[in-house]
Amino acid sequence: MERITMLQFFHWYYPADGSLYHFLSDQADQLKQKGFNAVWLPPAYKGSRGGESEGYDTYDLFDLGEFNQKGSVRTKYGSKKEYIAAIRKCHKAGLKVIADVVFNHKHGADELEKIMVRKVNPENREEFISDQMEIEAWTKFTFPGRKGKYSRFIWDHRCFSGIDHSHSPDEQGVFSILNEYGEGWEELIEQELGNYDFLMGADVEFRNPAVREELKYWGTWCLQKTGVNGFRLDAIKHMTPNIVNEWVDHVQHSTPEHLFVVGEYWQGDNADALKQYIEVTGGRVQLFDAPLHYNFHTAGKEGKSYDLCKIFDNTLVGIIPLLAVTLVDNHDTQPLQSLESPVDQWFKPLAYSIILLREQGTPCVFFPALYGATYKDKGGDGNEYEIHLAKVEELEALLLLRNRAAHGEQRDYLDHPNCIGWIRAGHESVPNSGLAVLLSNGDDGFKYMEMGTANAGKKMVDALKKRDQIITLDEKGGANFFCPAGSVSVWVFEGLA
Repeated sequence: MERITMLQFFHWYYPADGSLYHFLSDQADQLKQKGFNAVWLPPAYKGSRGGESEGYDTYDLFDLGEFNQKGSVRTKYGSKKEYIAAIRKCHKAGLKVIADVVFNHKHGADELEKIMVRKVNPENREEFISDQMEIEAWTKFTFPGRKGKYSRFIWDHRCFSGIDHSHSPDEQGVFSILNEYGEGWEELIEQELGNYDFLMGADVEFRNPAVREELKYWGTWCLQKTGVNGFRLDAIKHMTPNIVNEWVDHVQHSTPEHLFVVGEYWQGDNADALKQYIEVTGGRVQLFDAPLHYNFHTAGKEGKSYDLCKIFDNTLVGIIPLLAVTLVDNHDTQPLQSLESPVDQWFKPLAYSIILLREQGTPCVFFPALYGATYKDKGGDGNEYEIHLAKVEELEALLLLRNRAAHGEQRDYLDHPNCIGWIRAGHESVPNSGLAVLLSNGDDGFKYMEMGTANAGKKMVDALKKRDQIITLDEKGGANFFCPAGSVSVWVFEGLA
């Protein structure tokens, strides 16, 4: 099976100028040369704010930047033609393309409907705090700009289980919609807030068989029209696992290619919840390792007081590595976003060495780590901030080392709170492969590690050029390896450097 190295090719504040697909087309060959073989693209369909929408406020799944809806033809990222062209350029370069999909909720309905609802306690969605009442709400999606092309399906209140705004009377809240599928929420694994089925907007009613069929039809249509190689499923924490199982099986059966499917079950402090979701979905989807991200975030904040021996505690990569997609940051955790928890800049080289150079996990690199990013937005305090995210200078070297050196048996030396390491013994199919990684969150570090007796007498150098000495392996194939304070060194055989 091909080893995936994925790039999240966007961030939340990427300019809304329709340039992303052009940029990807220009960069595809270089990305392959740098060591990537997959790119994750943002939602390609029209959101409720048209060309300004990041795409997570789903309006029309079938409008990939083709129809004049919500004030624009193109999306924030470009037109349908440019999207398809970028995918083809990626394929030509040898890159898989992963499409981002938001099924949990919809925004920007075209018509009001009179519907029956009951209001619920937002802190305990199992508790009704009103009697049944009639309201007017935006729950009917007719997509007038598309005029039935690709699909004539009309979404109405029977397609939704909840709504967050009553138009008349004008009131915010969480309203459970009463329809033939019940007045309560769908059963989920996640018990946060009593039941976390409802997240935002018009919450999709997956108990409606017509909804399930429409989403499955869209999945097949998307594969046929775009040629994408997999999907990133947003907010699956808020969706019944049944729809994920049904949908993934359907789209996989519609293509001979093995699809890469990863879900966002954002649970930062409980890897067992991710394990349970994987069990219920029968391993159909990989999951982002949110707990590992938070370990990186904490490690960066605590500095030398953080025990590096615990970096894999309570992580998905620590318990089900084959289904863990590891990451350092993403569009939700970047500064000024909803799950703001960025990893400190000094710790990012250490974190990226962990996700890129170890055997376990499928790494996903975040756009600003490769390209940098500068943007402005208001914080939670109402003040405007200018944010500058610097590139991770070591990243390109780490990507090359992943492909050229990070092969073979892994042996861990996770035995000191401020200095940990591991070795990859190399593999005969990759000449001169093998490496020794040492990182420190405190003072200059050193550790005796063994590359194996077959490597006795060989010389190794720091590929990141943090240390300038040459190390000669002893009769056991071992040596004292070194790294600078608060940094990482990656030692490779002299013939590779």
